[in-house]
Amino acid sequence: MDDTEKMREDFVGYEYKEIHTESSRASFLIDGYENFGWMLDDNMPGNNDNVHLPHQKKVILRFKRDHKIINKMELTRLQRNFEAYVNKTQKLEVLKTFAASMYALILGVLGMAFMACSVFAVTAPPPHIGLCILFAIPGFIGWILPYYIYKRTVGKQTVKLTPLIEEKYNEIYEICEKGNRLLH
Repeated sequence: MDDTEKMREDFVGYEYKEIHTESSRASFLIDGYENFGWMLDDNMPGNNDNVHLPHQKKVILRFKRDHKIINKMELTRLQRNFEAYVNKTQKLEVLKTFAASMYALILGVLGMAFMACSVFAVTAPPPHIGLCILFAIPGFIGWILPYYIYKRTVGKQTVKLTPLIEEKYNEIYEICEKGNRLLH
């Protein structure tokens, strides 16, 4: 057998996938996609560099897999389920802080409005010191309280959403396990 015949026999056609994600989720996604036949594309410059730079917020993961992989339709279906559950977990993670951020921002803006009223009361042509103090008290409260409201609300949301997130991760692991069984 000469080299030309061997090269034809060893030919593998690949399909490619590119994922944009946060660097904190990169390792999880690499491990997950490997269960559906994907492997990191070593031919792309910087693919491995992006994964290991913790100061970067976003990374691009480039994968490839054999175009003629066995059980491709079932693996693709499982991969779509995997991606849907990953998106659900990301949304649940965001929900932990979303309401808390909204409450803190609204209270902070109200505190700023009271402080503005306080400034306008003291700078009025006849200064109204009593009115200035009356507006300044809720203004300072509106500046200080958002931090504590945020912490308390995040704590409540975390307690409420953590079981749901763990349940989604368990479902993700089951899907990955099924995909891995199809590969081997």
